[in-house]
Amino acid sequence: MHPNPKTLIAATLACALFNTSAVAADSDSVLIKRGEKLIAFGGCVDCHTPFKMGANGPEKDMARGLSGHPEELRLPPSPKLDNAWNWAGSATMTAFVGPWGTTYASNLTPDRETGIGAWREQDFIQAMRTGKHVGVARPILPPMPWQAVASLSERDLRAIFTYLKSQPAVKNKVPDYLPPATSISKAGG
Repeated sequence: MHPNPKTLIAATLACALFNTSAVAADSDSVLIKRGEKLIAFGGCVDCHTPFKMGANGPEKDMARGLSGHPEELRLPPSPKLDNAWNWAGSATMTAFVGPWGTTYASNLTPDRETGIGAWREQDFIQAMRTGKHVGVARPILPPMPWQAVASLSERDLRAIFTYLKSQPAVKNKVPDYLPPATSISKAGG
């Protein structure tokens, strides 16, 4: 008894498709694990996740993990800066002021309206390589160490993006950047 050639071809194609999708799933799983390690090593959670008060004092609010500066948190004027102290950070570790102005940690969750949910992988890689939002808009400002992130391999940047896209989406519109003149006038100086 000889197998039907059409059956053999169909079975071969089915196996190939199954194996390709299994490899793709493994690939995403591997990228997510790698991205998680890179995010931890890079300290991304330190600035992109706000604090909340816990039983032992301030702790990261992981329910809002990687969602950036809380949109409902209106900060008072920034402290006076001089040559000895030329930058400062908020108590939530999500807002920073310095000679560049006032910056707020971005929402890195996959929310389509307020985070990176509408970004393509190439948008993210280009932004990290060029230091410009979505690769063409305003510069990514301190304290974001985009220059260090830019030195990562494309595979590592893909891993970070895949990890970020795998996280829960958090709707959180981060305040807009304030240039230095606005920052200084709002600070009363």
